[in-house]
Amino acid sequence: MLIDTHCHLDFPEFAPELDAVVARATDAGIARMITISTHVARYDQYRSIAERFDNVWFTVGTHPHRAHEEPDISTERLIELAAHSRCVAIGEAGLDYHYDKSPREIADQVFRRHIDAARRTGLPLVIHSRDADADMANVLREEMGKGPFSALLHCFTASRELAMTGLELGLTISFSGVLTFKNSQDLREIAQSIPLDRMIVETDSPFLSPVPHRGQRNEPAFVKQTAQVLAEVKGVSFETLAHHTTQNALRLFNKMPSLSSDQRRLS
Repeated sequence: MLIDTHCHLDFPEFAPELDAVVARATDAGIARMITISTHVARYDQYRSIAERFDNVWFTVGTHPHRAHEEPDISTERLIELAAHSRCVAIGEAGLDYHYDKSPREIADQVFRRHIDAARRTGLPLVIHSRDADADMANVLREEMGKGPFSALLHCFTASRELAMTGLELGLTISFSGVLTFKNSQDLREIAQSIPLDRMIVETDSPFLSPVPHRGQRNEPAFVKQTAQVLAEVKGVSFETLAHHTTQNALRLFNKMPSLSSDQRRLS
């Protein structure tokens, strides 16, 4: 039983066979999927996908690559849209200095509005952070000082220092297929030091397919391969890892109902 906590089911790569993608995930024991917002302007697409499938939920937010396209999305608007019964988080939002597609000052402002929305709604914030460790740590410390909020560092590939800052501030850390890559030994060593009760798994599909699917389009069913490697890294059974990451996800995304006994049995 697993939950893919981060996928992009609205992306065109999935359009021709979305029903089959969701069915394959269900057959693989993926009990839930969360399709993640990158543009608030696409809200209706995320909402309609979540309403179409009983095991899919969604988020609302502006990806840092798109912050310059949605610089005026207000905290109030995010709160309003997040009220939908199947919207379980704010984001993804954050800082990305690898591509720098948005001016950094705009990305910072947009990110802080998302933090405020998470704080005021009580929903978790899905954080995107790439090559921005120092600024990300500073923003998180400053904003946590204004009032607590729950959040996760999604698709974690950053430094051990940012991981430890996240843990200190009460954040959850999410691992994707990158964990399975041959050249990701440093990341596996960081994962080994993360407590079992503070980690979850994701695909970030259609990107970052785990081994042995590298070179293919990623999809939610493949989160199982990431979980298998994470279990090996942690020195626990796959069943133990699946139990902990699923419970962690349900605790973090607490607007989702708990799994029914039938779902647990089928998973």
